[in-house]
Amino acid sequence: MIGKGYTPIDIDWISKALVLAEQAGREGEVPVGALLVKDGAVIGEGFNSPITTCDPTAHAEIMALRNAAANMNNYRLPDTTLYVTIEPCTMCIGAMIHARVARLVYGAKEPRAGAVESQLKLPELTHYNHKLDVVGGVLEKECSDLISTFFRDKRSQK
Repeated sequence: MIGKGYTPIDIDWISKALVLAEQAGREGEVPVGALLVKDGAVIGEGFNSPITTCDPTAHAEIMALRNAAANMNNYRLPDTTLYVTIEPCTMCIGAMIHARVARLVYGAKEPRAGAVESQLKLPELTHYNHKLDVVGGVLEKECSDLISTFFRDKRSQK
């Protein structure tokens, strides 16, 4: 279900992911933040850092999954929820499926590369051996405004 079914707890976690996204923006990265939560506690967090790490896979979601896997000493992360400020891309959805993340909650749509609803609908495909529950649109305006402001400021600096 996209755009409905979120709770006040989801809003709180997306608010915390926005703080991470702001940190990414301060570092010159596209401002996206992510948290992986299990049983009400953060087990992994991350923000976009492909530029500063020279790593094209260093998206916020991947960084949160890596952090959680290290903290849990397991590459499988069942019964978790990944909170991210922007609709994930193909790579990030694939990583969530492989990690067995139970639920994805995201803020704003990503019209160019979103792989949940904007361009592809990967979580709806039936050939995967894991089903990911999805909720989108949590603090959508705040998440969208952060990205829009970042790119507007970048364009004005040129």
